[in-house]
Amino acid sequence: MSDFRLSSLPSADRSDVAVRLREALLGADFTADGLLELLGASAYAALARSEVVPALRATRGDTALEALVRLFLLQQAVDRARVEAVLPVDACVESGWLVRVGEKGDEIAAAVDVRPYGGPGGEDWFIVSDLGCAVGGAGGIGSRDEGVVLGVGGASTTLAGITVRTPVGSALDLGTGSGIQALHAAQHATRVTATDLNPRALHITALTLALSGAPAADLRQGSLFEPVRADETYDLIVSNPPFVISPGARLTYRDGGMGGDELCQTLVQQAGARLNEGGFAQFLANWQHVEGEDWQERLRSWVPRGCDAWIVQREVQDVTQYAELWLRDAGDHRGDVAEYQARYDAWLDEFEARKVKGVGFGWITLRKSAAADSEPSVVVEEWPHPVEQPLGEAVRQHFARVDYLRANDDAALLAAHFRLTAEVVQEQVGLPGAEDPEHVVLRQNRGMRRAAKVDTVGAGFAGVCDGTLSAGRILDAIAQLVNEDPVALRDRTPGQIRLLVEQGFLEPAR
Repeated sequence: MSDFRLSSLPSADRSDVAVRLREALLGADFTADGLLELLGASAYAALARSEVVPALRATRGDTALEALVRLFLLQQAVDRARVEAVLPVDACVESGWLVRVGEKGDEIAAAVDVRPYGGPGGEDWFIVSDLGCAVGGAGGIGSRDEGVVLGVGGASTTLAGITVRTPVGSALDLGTGSGIQALHAAQHATRVTATDLNPRALHITALTLALSGAPAADLRQGSLFEPVRADETYDLIVSNPPFVISPGARLTYRDGGMGGDELCQTLVQQAGARLNEGGFAQFLANWQHVEGEDWQERLRSWVPRGCDAWIVQREVQDVTQYAELWLRDAGDHRGDVAEYQARYDAWLDEFEARKVKGVGFGWITLRKSAAADSEPSVVVEEWPHPVEQPLGEAVRQHFARVDYLRANDDAALLAAHFRLTAEVVQEQVGLPGAEDPEHVVLRQNRGMRRAAKVDTVGAGFAGVCDGTLSAGRILDAIAQLVNEDPVALRDRTPGQIRLLVEQGFLEPAR
């Protein structure tokens, strides 16, 4: 399709135009907050579902902001005079951000979608994507062309939220797409490298960074780690890869082109050699649930030597649900019925040949650690429950707890001082009117929002932990209260303490 040539994109070299365009957009309050105020919550939420009618109704006035919303978000042609009152039209047309339309060229249209995006620190950013591709999945985007570049979807924001945001020297964004992960990384990394198999994606990433006022990234074309030199390592690697398990590689933005979940496996296995000591690699991924295999052991086998890992499965779909999801993502359900059914059939043939009964989706985090060479910590768990984003700090703390527990045996735990972490509450569960609860639950109201069932000793121990007394002294006091041998209690309790620390209910106080 001719309209997907790189030459049809705005110039990434005209940084002066990007600066002027950014200033004009901000001056008109074309920001995430400004849009919410103009459109209202209902129309604003509808835009995230690729539904434009409510926003069209909310922008029937003549303000500068309404003109920009119609131009960049709704892809409507706008009278040239209205646009000239807001933007440097000639410069934007010359550099490719805008195009003249209409018989006399008296209307202006956008060449790309430009969508306000609020950064984690209140920054006003702008995400560039192909027209009609700001939100993936809802509009049959994939049916248009395999080279399209999508904007920000749920997967993008999930990965951004779980990423560890400590200051680093170098970050690598694999499969950058519209550049959202590179944009986030630029806020805490001295040097950002972004790769993509699609050259159009690299160009759009450059536009996103320039229009958002972020430093330029080192952009490289190629698949996965191919564009990275053999001697290059990073402090942070992130990727929202084309993880969809599909028969073939029809759509570049989502289909990996390898058999089954091999692309995700390869990405994880190769990441270890690319990390600096203490560095993190964080990915979204799909994985197969194969008949006769333990899915958790399957994922453990992916973890490279020298890395700790935390893998969280958020969702599992059976093969028919999975095929239907991605056929609809491509808009195939709106086309020829026979062709749709043939593609559906091919998907099921692929799964049947591989003995796949379901597909899992979730997060994979690796942390390079010298200690992991001899004693790796690999946690693979299923957690479909609600969590509190952003989770980056919770991820960092998980691995800090791994280091602490690896360095402290049971005797050291008994000598240590602990305190209950913030936002942990205790729930007693039992029949109404019963003298004693059937069991006690500790529940987190932050981060992963875990719940842990504990016995009377565990509940009493956690309730007393304020950092004042050592764990051993607390247990001795509890032993007296429950009339139990203190030595026996010390022997049987460290495992429960270790679990409460591992899951983030308790933290070392010293």
